Amino acid sequence: MMARFSHLPRTLTFRVVAFSSIWAMIALVVIATVISTLFRQVSERGFDNVLSAHLFNLIASVSATEEGMLVGSPNLGDLRFSEPLSGWYWSVEPVSPALRNQLHSPSLVTPVRSPSTADMAFDRNFQRKYLEEGPGGEQIEVLEAEIVLDQLDRIARFRVMGNRSELEQEISDFSGRLYAYLGIFGVGMIAINVFAILIALKPLGSIRRALANIRAGTAERLSGPFPAEIAPLAEETNALIESNRRIIERARTQVGNLAHSLKTPLAVLMNEGRSLGGEQGALITAHAEAMQKQIDHYLQRARAVAQRSTLATRSSVNQTLARMGRVTEKLNPDKMLELQMPEAEVTFVGEREDLEEITGNLLENAMKWADRKVVLTLQPVEVNGADPRRFRIAIEDDGPGIPEDQARQALKRGRRLDESKPGTGLGLAIVADLVKEYGGTLALERSRLGGLRAEVVLPAA
Repeated sequence: MMARFSHLPRTLTFRVVAFSSIWAMIALVVIATVISTLFRQVSERGFDNVLSAHLFNLIASVSATEEGMLVGSPNLGDLRFSEPLSGWYWSVEPVSPALRNQLHSPSLVTPVRSPSTADMAFDRNFQRKYLEEGPGGEQIEVLEAEIVLDQLDRIARFRVMGNRSELEQEISDFSGRLYAYLGIFGVGMIAINVFAILIALKPLGSIRRALANIRAGTAERLSGPFPAEIAPLAEETNALIESNRRIIERARTQVGNLAHSLKTPLAVLMNEGRSLGGEQGALITAHAEAMQKQIDHYLQRARAVAQRSTLATRSSVNQTLARMGRVTEKLNPDKMLELQMPEAEVTFVGEREDLEEITGNLLENAMKWADRKVVLTLQPVEVNGADPRRFRIAIEDDGPGIPEDQARQALKRGRRLDESKPGTGLGLAIVADLVKEYGGTLALERSRLGGLRAEVVLPAA
């Protein structure tokens, strides 16, 4: 069921307004149709009753003389029977041979055709009703009856004719006015409905702006008067923000404590290395200093992140890769680095330092194993054919590459597949951990250049 509406704009306002407006239009059309149908039924019933009353009045006003002459001065109480071609007529015609003349209203200037009884029979009341074209080209409804006038069983045909075109015009005018008024009412109702929905959904916009302020660092929690239906959502969101902040602070504190606890042993090792002297002492000192630099780096990073109160940071991928590409080219003048990036800006949902850590390790590994060339490609990744929500970084080299059965081993912490090159075996493992932390993916494949292709997919803003 939801798949049917997946093509609709993903806005609650549009969907509520659209569905309520469609329902209002359907309801108004149904109401207009029902009212128009009822009006037609009432009008036709009243029209038929008027014809029946005129017919009975006509029958009561006409008689036959002994000589067979039809006589009478019908007064049906409607001036339209006196106006020529008015669409309202009456006539009395002999059926029995003993009757000779016929009577008709002044409005009837030419006879109106009457169908034969074979084509249209009389009912049990000796009446029949049919539509016919009038003398003026209008459509008329004829109510006809055959009546026995006296004891001699002389029969006359009485007909009363009403202007059906006039009735249809009245019904059409009423329906037109009805649809026009209901249309105006519908437009006003939809406008009021849209206004009411926008007012009702306004607190959601306030929550969105409050969340944007939290993400930008100008606020720490959702605050403001919210309706009773939205207040629990704001409270749960604030509780989630607070819980997330406590978890992050606890993790940063533990990392800081660990780093500080290692500073003293490292200082002792460096002092002992310097005191020991020689090649062995220099080796101890060099590794201790490298560990000290890593600890200082992560301590500074933790302090910098702790000073920010945002829940999610944003980093420019294009600028970061361009900067790292320049540094890599300076450090590896004998290798060629080719950057392939789109013109559109790609933004990483995460910290710039983490993006540099991921890309730096992959670039360092590629440069270490490449013969001459490394290609770095940045591409947005579409989600369900819609807006880009992820991006892909692919780093390829023309080196020896890694066999498929050993690619998974290369991601294990401290595992080195080739001891001939310098390194600790932590680079790819650190990349894998960071990528997993951001909900991304890391894949090692055969490169089109012949070496290794490392592909990372990360979330984009």
